[in-house]
Amino acid sequence: MLLAQYGLGMGINLYTPVPKTDQGRGLAVAVGRALSNPPAVLAIHAALGLLLLVAAVNVLARAIRSRQRSAITSSAAGLAAIVGAALSGATFADHGRPGASMAMAILSAVALLCYLLNLFTLGATLDARQEREPSAAPSP
Repeated sequence: MLLAQYGLGMGINLYTPVPKTDQGRGLAVAVGRALSNPPAVLAIHAALGLLLLVAAVNVLARAIRSRQRSAITSSAAGLAAIVGAALSGATFADHGRPGASMAMAILSAVALLCYLLNLFTLGATLDARQEREPSAAPSP
């Protein structure tokens, strides 16, 4: 989802102007108008961003339940990066500032790196655990 959102955001930034009617009314209004008004690609981008927030909270909850400190840290950082990207996106829709778009892109990349870190560290943890605990399956 992060990669799709990242690519969609770049396309919107390059080829889809944010309607002037969406600007200057506040962050919440900017998000609401992005979800409910044309262009449709902006609505898809905003909806996918909200789904990413839900997914990031889910990943953090799972990391907390696993009690893996590195997973908790990177999942919390990933969630913070997604929240920051969402706020930057709403700021961009509200004010049209290029810096907000750049912040959104950088924070999306940070979130992606955090979740990749989860995959590598948890994969290494599982590999180490499997080496310590041999399989219960009988040998041939």
